Amino acid sequence: MAGRGPQTFKKRQKEQARKEKQQEKLAKRLERKQGGGDSATDDDLIESPAETAARLEIERSLERR
Repeated sequence: MAGRGPQTFKKRQKEQARKEKQQEKLAKRLERKQGGGDSATDDDLIESPAETAARLEIERSLERR
């Protein structure tokens, strides 16, 4: 199955990145919706890479259910 070529691989990577970005936007929207009128500073909105990876892993596991 290794003979699919670089185009298919690039398309797959691009699609995965698009889905990840979509999930991040959804999570941010839900956070804002749940937070109500709570105004957060920029520092509160910035996630560390470890936090982002953990959150995405949780969201992916919830999608599989």
